[in-house]
Amino acid sequence: MRFTISTRKFFLGVSSAALLGTTATPALADHHGKKMTTAELNKMSAMQAASADSTENSILQSWTGPYDGVPPWDEVKVSDFPEAFQKTMDKIQADVNVIRDNPEPATFENFTVPMELVGSEANNLFSIWGVYSSNLSSEEVRKIQGEWLPKVSAFFDQLTLDPKLLAKTKAVYDNRETAGLDAKQKRLVERNYEQLVRDGALLDGADKEQLIAYNTELSKAFNDFSNKVLADEETFIFLTDEADLAGLPDSFVASLKAAAEEQGKTGWALKNTRSVMQPFLQNSTRRDLREKVYNAYVNRGDNGDANDTNATIAKILKLRADRAKLLGFKTHAHYRMADTMAKEPEAAMDLMMKVWPAAVARVGEEVADMQSIADAEGAGITIAPWDYRFYAEKVRKAKYDLDSAEIKPYFQLDKMMDALFDAAGKLYGMTFTETTGSIPVFDPEVRTFEVKRGDKVIGVQFFDNYARNGKRSGAWMTTYKDSYKLGGKNKYTISSNNNNFVKGGDGEPTLISLDDAQTLFHEFGHALHYLNYDITYPGLANTPRDFVEYPSQVNENWLMTPYILSTYATHYKTGEPIPKELVDKIQASQTFNEGFATVEYLSSAIVDMMLHNRETPVTDPDAFERETLTEIGMPKEIVMRHRLPQFNHLFSSDAYSAGYYSYLWSETMDADTWAAFEEAGSPWDKDTAERFRNILLSTGNETDRKQAYRKFRGRDPEVKYILKKRGFPVPGESADAGSKGDATK
Repeated sequence: MRFTISTRKFFLGVSSAALLGTTATPALADHHGKKMTTAELNKMSAMQAASADSTENSILQSWTGPYDGVPPWDEVKVSDFPEAFQKTMDKIQADVNVIRDNPEPATFENFTVPMELVGSEANNLFSIWGVYSSNLSSEEVRKIQGEWLPKVSAFFDQLTLDPKLLAKTKAVYDNRETAGLDAKQKRLVERNYEQLVRDGALLDGADKEQLIAYNTELSKAFNDFSNKVLADEETFIFLTDEADLAGLPDSFVASLKAAAEEQGKTGWALKNTRSVMQPFLQNSTRRDLREKVYNAYVNRGDNGDANDTNATIAKILKLRADRAKLLGFKTHAHYRMADTMAKEPEAAMDLMMKVWPAAVARVGEEVADMQSIADAEGAGITIAPWDYRFYAEKVRKAKYDLDSAEIKPYFQLDKMMDALFDAAGKLYGMTFTETTGSIPVFDPEVRTFEVKRGDKVIGVQFFDNYARNGKRSGAWMTTYKDSYKLGGKNKYTISSNNNNFVKGGDGEPTLISLDDAQTLFHEFGHALHYLNYDITYPGLANTPRDFVEYPSQVNENWLMTPYILSTYATHYKTGEPIPKELVDKIQASQTFNEGFATVEYLSSAIVDMMLHNRETPVTDPDAFERETLTEIGMPKEIVMRHRLPQFNHLFSSDAYSAGYYSYLWSETMDADTWAAFEEAGSPWDKDTAERFRNILLSTGNETDRKQAYRKFRGRDPEVKYILKKRGFPVPGESADAGSKGDATK
């Protein structure tokens, strides 16, 4: 049964990474800039067979047009979602019943294969729903979400726990050694059965009903949490005095003015999101306003009002603990990690605690540098959390003669997108041709690109780059359509990167920070992963949670290569390339402020693991957060990157719960992989790039990911490379010990 793609999109709102990719034939689109509606695409798609079952539901209509069909964004009616959910569940149940009730003994051919292909309607539906719940949320959408999320959750639970399906799955599993299966088929059969068992298929009737009840209540609580955080993120701080803008770059001020105008206000509007908070805290010379903006941001979901999430979190933790016990696991962490590379909470904690002490020590050094500057200026302050980013910029200037305001004019969003495409071309032979206007989009600002590898069209890439009301915060990647060989009908991947950049005001180009550019490269790394998939069975698409972030983190490395910086970092006014002297300063400062970055992230990951690796659930999340941070020695000058009351990764779904460590686990492989390019002598080494693509990117989960990594590197990843990458001391090595090669050519 292969609902993992669609249900994952549904229950996460969006997936941080999509699940499939590759193969293709020439596309049918008119790529000459003519805007085409879904209706026009329908007419031009004579090559595509009309659906046998016509429907008036805007969401259930067949996807037509190029690439074997694209989402009909311009015809979607939100009011059609309830009917679409019900009809889709009915269709899936009917299809499953036919396969389940086949009187012939279950085999790979008559059971596993058809079950792999069930659910294409759900894939389309939940791809559209993911956009409406995460990119275009509204009161109408949230009302439907609250009503239908529990129903859909219960439906898929009942389907998964069907004893007849379990019996047939087990029959194929029991005969796997004598059925003549190849390695991939055998792996698929084993994973299907093991997943069913792990998720409760062997429970008796009463316990199955209890499990469904737990999951249904969790789906309600996830929805409640997400809506409360989103409500706090849609609040604004309004500035009306020009003196309040002291220190802010002109481009940022213009974007704040545009935001105020959108709200029907005069002056400047600061939305309560990271994309506004971060540049304000970095640049504003008004310490009182920095504190105000900081407090609004870090207290999202924690204000004791209608949007306070603490009670919701406590409910989620209780349900997770009860469910884990019912399923036979010691804790929720053990349940969630059973199908990961780390396997056990202790392995994840061991890695995190190898890095944590060095990160905390580095923060002490960073704070001392900042305090020294504040004292020299006669500021009369002790560095507080709302000062960290501001004084870090002063230290950067003092140490490296570099500040973010000097860098940002060279980082135009459009140019950085060109850089993404060029890097993918040099590494993997991929090209991206803009097709915006040739296929429907869900917002006028969305851009589309046809993707080829060599001469073969392999899919379409969407970019939804700008913040808007109703859009969840942060950045993520998902797919709207996934490709795999089984069945011969899924030839193209349609992937999407989603960001929350603040659009340039007054007709100016959109400038992004170096951190934003790294995020752009990170999320595009997810897209490259799934665009490069070359798999047969969709059931072998999902990689472990602690592998998912690996390809995206590797992709960040190419941003900082001199070729990319010198070619695409051009001044938005003069068009002049970034001076070599500035590139050298950026390169020299790559490990600057790594104490802050590491502690901000790692504190969140440690708290997550300690929160979920316990048999007795926490009842007071705020108190637990404070006590745990004190226990591990959290520097008082830093706050967690995601405090519990707004930690969407943990509480808007199960996705990253007991799994936020995965970024560090993946980055350990990332740093070790980058060392492979260094050893080859160039970040653009063709042989290394092709081995990376062929062994690790294209194969999905067709082989064990640990074994795949060992095949690529000849060994397991070494922790020393992530310590070096972050500029931390490596035990047993001298401070000036470098890597064997140079990947900055």
